[in-house]
Amino acid sequence: MESLLGSGTMSRTLRREIMVLVFAVMFPMHVLSAAEPALIRSRIPREPLASTALATAGYSKRLHIMEIEFCNGAVYRYLDVPEVVYRDFMSAESKAQYYDWNIKGHYKALRLRTAQEPLSR
Repeated sequence: MESLLGSGTMSRTLRREIMVLVFAVMFPMHVLSAAEPALIRSRIPREPLASTALATAGYSKRLHIMEIEFCNGAVYRYLDVPEVVYRDFMSAESKAQYYDWNIKGHYKALRLRTAQEPLSR
């Protein structure tokens, strides 16, 4: 690849685009935004949580997908989450702490909905 990228026959712009693509494949981002949030409709039932930071959570055993709705209205979908992680999360005394230590940053995430602006009074 070095000889191809270093050759004079390839334009500088094309070399840059190839390197950006290689970098993106080698170092994927952990949080992805849905390109069309309106097209992603969750069919995963979520249960209310007794937490000051997290509002609801749900899990698909078939797809190994966990969804968490935060109290600010944001909803994230976490991919390839083992069922035991969801069970441990639901039985944790502090769900927010369990989320911070065991889920956030450990699984690929997709933002389904952004945080809602607080209503002005």
